[in-house]
Amino acid sequence: MKLTTAQALVRWMLAQRTELFDGSQAPLFPGVFAIFGHGNVLGIGTALEEVRDRLPVWRGQNEQGMALAAVGIGKAAHRRQVGVATSSIGPGALNMVTAAGVAHANRLPLLLLPGDTFTGRAPDPVLQQVEHFHDPTATVNDAFRAVSRYFDRITRPEQLLSTLPQVARVLTDPADCGPVTLALPQDVQAESYDFPESLFKEVLHRPLRQRPDLNALAGAASAIRAAARPLLVLGGGVRYSGAAGRALRFAEQHGIPVVETTAGRTLVPHEHPLHAGPLGITGSTSANVLAAEADVVIAVGTRLQDFTTASWTVFSPDVHLVSLNAARFDAVKHGSSALVADADEGLRELTDALGSWQAPADWSRRAGAERAKWDDHISALRTPSASGLPTYAQVVGVVNDVSGPEDYVMTASGGLPGELIGGWRATGESTMDVEYGFSCMGYELAGAWGAAIARTDGVVTTLLGDGSYLMLNSELFSAAFAGHGFVAVVCDNDGYAVIHRLQTGQGGVGFNNLYPDCRSSHAEPPRTDFAGHAASLGCAVFPVESLAGLEGAYRKARKVAVTEQRPAVVVIRTHPSSWTEAGAWWEIGVPETSHRAEIAAARAEVLEGKAKQVRYLR
Repeated sequence: MKLTTAQALVRWMLAQRTELFDGSQAPLFPGVFAIFGHGNVLGIGTALEEVRDRLPVWRGQNEQGMALAAVGIGKAAHRRQVGVATSSIGPGALNMVTAAGVAHANRLPLLLLPGDTFTGRAPDPVLQQVEHFHDPTATVNDAFRAVSRYFDRITRPEQLLSTLPQVARVLTDPADCGPVTLALPQDVQAESYDFPESLFKEVLHRPLRQRPDLNALAGAASAIRAAARPLLVLGGGVRYSGAAGRALRFAEQHGIPVVETTAGRTLVPHEHPLHAGPLGITGSTSANVLAAEADVVIAVGTRLQDFTTASWTVFSPDVHLVSLNAARFDAVKHGSSALVADADEGLRELTDALGSWQAPADWSRRAGAERAKWDDHISALRTPSASGLPTYAQVVGVVNDVSGPEDYVMTASGGLPGELIGGWRATGESTMDVEYGFSCMGYELAGAWGAAIARTDGVVTTLLGDGSYLMLNSELFSAAFAGHGFVAVVCDNDGYAVIHRLQTGQGGVGFNNLYPDCRSSHAEPPRTDFAGHAASLGCAVFPVESLAGLEGAYRKARKVAVTEQRPAVVVIRTHPSSWTEAGAWWEIGVPETSHRAEIAAARAEVLEGKAKQVRYLR
């Protein structure tokens, strides 16, 4: 078939199918986000227009925003579908680098198709080209190499024949999953080649189910049988494997308390007697108490990020770590006993290997007892006060109480991740997306657009602060224009409140975070009219004056998001210094020398914390 490079790539995308958890099939690539310009409008743009009835194309307003929406699709679809974004060359391409970083840090699939400069070089230097004096082959798209799991620059049409199988491998492999970047020089996009018809035959991608090595399995089972206080840690890999049910049955059969990581939140029903809560800095004291006492930790599908491990102080130095992970890279971390396998298959075989073994009953009962204390603490934080601004915990409580089992809740940066991770009570399985791998301000709104595309049941709600709203809000218009509804709850607390907390909590003075601490030539600087701004972008708006009116406004917003198929924005002023605390430590870079005694004291606390860090477990 004589096709251009762009036509061949698009037709290959149409031929890729995916098997969902329920056994049904769907397109691997459900749609493409695009901003056309110099470098992609004629090549990829023409190819996409030719199949516009079969492959939806949504126009973004900002390349970073639309690429973050593509990431949101991958997360909401549990890595079974992949968002795609294409841009022009130069600044349009570079705007997508941040989104690639989000996908890479969170091990999420994303296909980026940035335009690139001419391979023929006859018109060099072209518009938006950055010239490298030492290397004429380098372009700005080389910036993607650091944040791509797989990178290729297509300089000949026939190169697609060898690279596309690798593209599909990375996007669908549980161990290697991450962003793929195909840099597409604009002259090569338009070149034609006689592609074999077999390239465009339908391919169904089924979840890979790697089984564990028998020797590693025996070693893991032996370590667990020797445990008096085992603890099961569930991460995002359990979600992407569809293994939540398997993990819960494993815990029940062997009486093992269960805790969740950020990416593993909402895998376990909140009231389950073995559920001890979320782990780590933004987790719960209940989970952290059990983690400190555990003698064997079974970590499933988690990369054990610093917020999960409290910078590696949450576990006992004598703990034995068994890490079950599809990626060997993650399984061997910190000297753990590595069990490289799919979460579902690995837990199934580990259950068989343990047989009738059970943890001591008094240890099993600790999970529910400790979580009940944490629940009481959260309930007290959610209780409305007689005066003062609403807190994040109270806002989250209202949204939580109204949400149902099909609803999906999101956030990304600032103080709200701690409130959702630590305080949310699961309403349905795998119904939370807290982007706390890259903690990207602006993901909250753009990712919600992607999630609203991927999820056909329930309501998507994203919670964000005023700082994140101002960082990236243009995709509100994209979603309103395209007809994708979700609810955004904007909490206005006068600036970057959580960083102010970090700054002052480590001995510093408030500086350049909250608005009163920022330089301005005005005695009374202007304030943002978030409701008016969101309305101008085509959103329904529901400003709230107090906590008492939040539930009613949120219910109305949910209804509008569904019936009118556009974003509905709830705006509420919130307290700038009230937080949910789990009592865990986090290592941060406090200066060794300072003009402030308070900073010197904070530095001493850092050294005290570092003395408790577990550096290597074996």
